[in-house]
Amino acid sequence: MKNVDGVKYRMTKQKRVILEVLKNTKSHPTADWVYDKVRKKIPNISLGTVYRNLNILKNQGEILELSYGKGFSRFDGNASKHYHFTCEHCGRILDIETPEFIEMEQEIARQMGVKVARHRLEFYGSCPDCTTD
Repeated sequence: MKNVDGVKYRMTKQKRVILEVLKNTKSHPTADWVYDKVRKKIPNISLGTVYRNLNILKNQGEILELSYGKGFSRFDGNASKHYHFTCEHCGRILDIETPEFIEMEQEIARQMGVKVARHRLEFYGSCPDCTTD
């Protein structure tokens, strides 16, 4: 069981399968995509159960939720600190592993005498598939 905000959550079959689906993709899927994949392993799971468990996994720090407004989010099975590049043409989201930006958070905290809880830095443009020369 994992304790989040005083609530203990067990690792249910549903959570385990949702986490497995997210850890095995690099596509940063929507909840509906996750639901379609999970239904192949748990046919009677509801969309509401998937949404509820995605929220719990996010609150537990197991996954990341990438909120892009307009009423939808994408989910990332890689919960380590990293950044994202979003293609403005096809919507593809790519991971950026750049330790210098994570060090920047520590440097800002040191320079300003603050405690940085989190930050958000995003990159937008054209992915390799959409870039034309």
